[in-house]
Amino acid sequence: MNYILAILLPPLSILLTGRPILAIVVFLIWVPALIFSGGLTHPMFILLAWFLIFHAREDRRDRRDLS
Repeated sequence: MNYILAILLPPLSILLTGRPILAIVVFLIWVPALIFSGGLTHPMFILLAWFLIFHAREDRRDRRDLS
């Protein structure tokens, strides 16, 4: 579900992975980038969100395996 949200609203998806400061920074960059580039930079933010979601899942899996 979070991957679909990353396509539509990458900053919110990053916030839900547990990185609030990064989500704020991405939001402050994402909005002007959408306005000035006409959406050409949106895929970059989608990839960033997907990477962070994947990384958070791997961290949870590693912590679960150590217990």
